[in-house]
Amino acid sequence: MNERFSLVDRQVPYLHEKQIEREARFLLDEYELKFERKVTAPIPLEKITEFQLQLTLEFKDMKSLFPFADVHGAIWFEEGIIGIDQSLNPDENPLMLGRYHFTLAHELGHWCLHRHLYKENPNQPMLFEDGVRVPDVVCRSSERKKPVEWQADAFAANLLMPKPLVFQAWAEHHDGDDQPAEMATLRPASADKSFSLRGRLATTAEERDAAIKEHYAAPFAERFSVSKEAMRIRLEELKLFVENRPRLLF
Repeated sequence: MNERFSLVDRQVPYLHEKQIEREARFLLDEYELKFERKVTAPIPLEKITEFQLQLTLEFKDMKSLFPFADVHGAIWFEEGIIGIDQSLNPDENPLMLGRYHFTLAHELGHWCLHRHLYKENPNQPMLFEDGVRVPDVVCRSSERKKPVEWQADAFAANLLMPKPLVFQAWAEHHDGDDQPAEMATLRPASADKSFSLRGRLATTAEERDAAIKEHYAAPFAERFSVSKEAMRIRLEELKLFVENRPRLLF
């Protein structure tokens, strides 16, 4: 397969987190208007993809398409196709449901945030050996820190775990208490427990803290149908884990 000049190689305009949050919220607002129902967790991602945006979702063997092994998703703007690696198909691998949702939401981020870049600077189509056009965006885990990928990740987090719904779920889980959880309290309560993080034993203090947070985030991850890791990161972003809560004088 020939190399393709992709969005990752282009100068991607800076987007503030608030701008990305607004774009995700706009997509959810459009859904509510179109289908006349309020969005609740878990977010109806496939319905948004196929019926609201009119995109085609396909599971593909990415390892056979690309010469690298870390491709989880890709998008063909002109054809309106989102490809997800077949290893994330939740019908065949139920444990991958959370990763599948985040990958799909990530690709929707490219569609909503970056499609105009492709339209402004279309490339000469390049083809695989079977004549199928090479995708416009190829998402690799090794390129997660690049601006175009960070923006799509931020969009995915805001789409799957909207701030108002997360705060609502947090308060409901804590019987109306919307205060953040204290790590100074969670650590001692977990002192005699072993935790794993990303498939291996958490040994360092930093790893244990992340694992403790993911254990605490588990019911929220289930509610939003995302991975515990994604939920933990979102709760951290929303400052729902703190070292100590401020103490009131009275």
